[in-house]
Amino acid sequence: MKPRNLAILLTAGLALAAAGCGGDSGTPGGGSSPAGSAAADAPVTISVGCQPPKSNPKERAQWDADVAAFQKLHPNITIDSKDAFPCIVPETFQAKLAGGEMEDLFYVYYTDVRKIIASGQAADITPYVSSVTTLKDMRPDVISVFKEGEKVYGIPRTNYGTGLVYNRKLFTQAGLDPDAPPKTWAEVQAAAKKIAGLGAGYVGYGEYSAGNTGGWHFTSSLYGRGGDMVTPDGKKAAFNSPQGKAVLENLKQMRWTDNSMGTKQLLRWEDLMRMMGSGKLGMMIGAPDVVQAVNNDFKGKFDDYGVTSLPEATYSLSGGDGYMFNPKATPEQIKAGLLWLEYRFLTPGQGQFNYERSKQDGLPVGLPTTDLYGTTPPGVKINEQRTQFATVPVEHFKPYVDGSANIQFKLEPPKAQEIYAILDTAMSAVLTRQDADIDQLLSDAEKKVNNVLARSS
Repeated sequence: MKPRNLAILLTAGLALAAAGCGGDSGTPGGGSSPAGSAAADAPVTISVGCQPPKSNPKERAQWDADVAAFQKLHPNITIDSKDAFPCIVPETFQAKLAGGEMEDLFYVYYTDVRKIIASGQAADITPYVSSVTTLKDMRPDVISVFKEGEKVYGIPRTNYGTGLVYNRKLFTQAGLDPDAPPKTWAEVQAAAKKIAGLGAGYVGYGEYSAGNTGGWHFTSSLYGRGGDMVTPDGKKAAFNSPQGKAVLENLKQMRWTDNSMGTKQLLRWEDLMRMMGSGKLGMMIGAPDVVQAVNNDFKGKFDDYGVTSLPEATYSLSGGDGYMFNPKATPEQIKAGLLWLEYRFLTPGQGQFNYERSKQDGLPVGLPTTDLYGTTPPGVKINEQRTQFATVPVEHFKPYVDGSANIQFKLEPPKAQEIYAILDTAMSAVLTRQDADIDQLLSDAEKKVNNVLARSS
């Protein structure tokens, strides 16, 4: 989740995920770190970005406990945690990179990785990643985010794919089965009509169309239908296609024929979240952490919501974050940093995956918010422990987990925010003008995006 809604997302979801879970000993049962033997003997200090802020005391305490436990296992390594919230400020991020002011181990969004690699602003860590024992089990589509050819430039921390978030309570009220959420867009349309029919103020399906969020969700819907935003070389727009047309035609049908999307449009991120929290919205595109944000910040209840995979999808818009190394980092700092990343972010039952401790600390456990390993052994173990220590109804998210196993993650397009702003126009036109010409809207957007891509190349 990302510059289009950066401050809100960081506050509502990513901050909790970023700092959320941790380990208070080497491994479950008190063993040593799985990558412990790779540490260098000479003393080394590494600065690490994105320490949870003091405003999140539980998450910060978990981070600090992990630092202390890690340093006990590796007395030669000192972690110099850098507290900054938000962890990325778009206005200063590139300046810090260009000025060489980043931490030895700095925090990044997926959307920035390609530019950082191309600009030579991150170290090539390929010679050292063999020390990360879990890397072999990581989903290829996840680790590929940080690869250029065979070279590796970073390590993922979180990963998500979009699905369909729905209100189980409204499904029941509308005579729908909340344990059998829609699998096709036709079923979404039919369910939306029934929910809207509950009475005034009920919206069956909500969609964004302002603040770059409309283009963002257009991309998610397009990917789900098998379409592409840009050509494989990234030089031309590719969304003026049957799949792109289907996205807008579906919305136009639900908005003007079915009247299942409500009359208030030009919605931004917080609008749908507020509607979902109020119990008046039936469905929206979103990742599982939408439920966490609705619960934490918009007065919703975990019990009322479910998430399923994107209808008819073979691909899902993916996002996430991770860490890269300052080009000035020494080999010893890179080795030490990889040890820390595996300890804190990559090991089942430990660090961010220490669900037992999170439960004890009163943090929500059970949402499938991070999928790094798929169905490989670490992924299976993480899901087992997520279920074992759950504080939220994990069965509500089983359709998402099951469906996502067969869906490939797909990254945002280059120049994503500029492209999203252009597609906002098409989304808002379809949702606010009954006579909107979809072919013309896509053609106009295509020309503008081609100009953006031409300038960037």
